[in-house]
Amino acid sequence: MADSTRARKVADRIKVIVAQTLEKRVKDPRLGFVTITDVRVTGDLQNATVFYTVFGTDTDLESTSAALESAKGLIRSEVGKGLTIRLTPTLEFVADAVPAAAAELDELLARARARDAEVAELARDAVPVGDPDPYRRAHDEDGAGASSSTGSRDRADPPVSDEAEESDERR
Repeated sequence: MADSTRARKVADRIKVIVAQTLEKRVKDPRLGFVTITDVRVTGDLQNATVFYTVFGTDTDLESTSAALESAKGLIRSEVGKGLTIRLTPTLEFVADAVPAAAAELDELLARARARDAEVAELARDAVPVGDPDPYRRAHDEDGAGASSSTGSRDRADPPVSDEAEESDERR
């Protein structure tokens, strides 16, 4: 079994060979503006998956896919000539989904930016509904500041009236 470093080097070499072959040897009119984005080779160097993108519409992608399938034998023979390994790997061409995912992500980001702009526009002239300072503050008797006691009694106790004190004394 080959190590991953060798598999990576073989994949890089296959990528270059396939790109050169598509540019110079394959004369299929169905072949669109194709870019080889990545090649992944199995650990035993028997199978290679070639990822590609096509500039254009979905019909261009379909016609390029058909052209690559029909030229697979020619491309594999060129890969066999260019590699210095005992067996030539089988090739599988897969349309790369990264550009479509990137376009979808760009669209989602644009929608989020537009929504953020709407919210910012609505908030620009907004006025708070409640008090300007919505946090309760407990004041001393002279009104100097907040109570600094800790525990479950963070708020100051309500003032006790003289009448309440007298009724407690009678009991």
